[in-house]
Amino acid sequence: MPAIELDQVTRVYQKYSARHRFQTFKSALVKGDLFRSLRPDELVIALDSVSLRVEKGMTFGVIGENGSGKSTLLKIVSGIAKPTSGRLKVNGKVSALIELGAGFHPEISGRENVFINGIMLGLSKKEISRKFDEIVQFAELEEFIEAPVKTYSSGMYMRLGFSIAINVNPEILLIDEVLAVGDAAFVPKCLDRIDDFRRRKKTILFVSHDLATVAKICDRVAWMKSGKIQMLGEPKRVVDAYLQDVAVRQEEDFQERRVQAAAPSPEPSSPPGPEPAAEEEKREQRWGKREIEIRKVTLKTARGEEKHVFHPEEGMIIELDVFARETLKDFVFGIGIFNSQGISCYGTNTELEDFEPLSISGEGRVTCRIERLGLINGTYYLDVAVHKRDGYPYDYHRNLYSFLVSSTLRDNGVVRLPHAWTFSPKIRFKTPGK
Repeated sequence: MPAIELDQVTRVYQKYSARHRFQTFKSALVKGDLFRSLRPDELVIALDSVSLRVEKGMTFGVIGENGSGKSTLLKIVSGIAKPTSGRLKVNGKVSALIELGAGFHPEISGRENVFINGIMLGLSKKEISRKFDEIVQFAELEEFIEAPVKTYSSGMYMRLGFSIAINVNPEILLIDEVLAVGDAAFVPKCLDRIDDFRRRKKTILFVSHDLATVAKICDRVAWMKSGKIQMLGEPKRVVDAYLQDVAVRQEEDFQERRVQAAAPSPEPSSPPGPEPAAEEEKREQRWGKREIEIRKVTLKTARGEEKHVFHPEEGMIIELDVFARETLKDFVFGIGIFNSQGISCYGTNTELEDFEPLSISGEGRVTCRIERLGLINGTYYLDVAVHKRDGYPYDYHRNLYSFLVSSTLRDNGVVRLPHAWTFSPKIRFKTPGK
């Protein structure tokens, strides 16, 4: 018998509308405009015929972008929300950690809230008294448990809510994206307790944007998109498919922004005046008399696919289509990569790398192949240039091209350097991914 089973579950919400601000179901029936009031364009389908089976003892992950239906799914499984249609079966005592501080009364103390929440989760007052010290100690709130909950920080809310949820000894634990507000010291404690639940063959339904944790702790993963299950299966495979989909959408969004930025301004209705500020700025980002002209710049993957969203481990090919108006013997090609703060991340040119120019004439192509980007998450800007060896510019393009580096890795600084950690025997860590 599965712990959780959903069969064709649909959940529909009505959008808020000022036109229906004071309208109730009864008033709509009396007026006879119920179905006009529930026009399809004013309904949101949060879940669309979702069928799902979670076996007992399984840690099941749910991933997807905001608005994909993940939290609605958990609310239905927990009983907070009811399906509009479809069938739900839950076999076992459920404890849900879904919304930060849900069920807490802000005006009363943490102690009183522990008892109220424990009773709501099915414990007797005697059972709560027995577990009380353990709950408070795990939440690290010994000094604040008598204070009103309204004085708690978001991290304290999360710690108390998580501690109550796991100490009621549920058969099924539902966890939404609440660990995101936990501090650096407390989140590992939560993950250790989740691991303890897994060892004890408890069922866990885990919703998170932390894809590395999902891939690490889950037995199976569902990827939700627009209220439907897009893919279901082995964690790494599903997470990779989701990341590929995100990369495709990022590429499309990036291209759309570039097209909009490059779109010409509408023709002025009045006589021509001074050059528009945008055109002036663009002119200032490119200079030189173009004896050698850079006519086109293309960014590609190492496989030769044109794109603008890259992974840190990917390579990049920068292609410059150039044209020399006459035969020249003094020329240098260069590139520079800058982050969104204007910090130079990398720069090189043919002169620095000891390429001695011999001649250039007519059309040609210059290709710079970067085997591994190694940059952290963010938007980057590319400078390209061709100039004389003494620096005289033929054609210089400043920040006219951009690309995005997208990664689940959490780094600081500018670049991700190849590295490895080792520790002496008396320094022990749990190896990531195990």
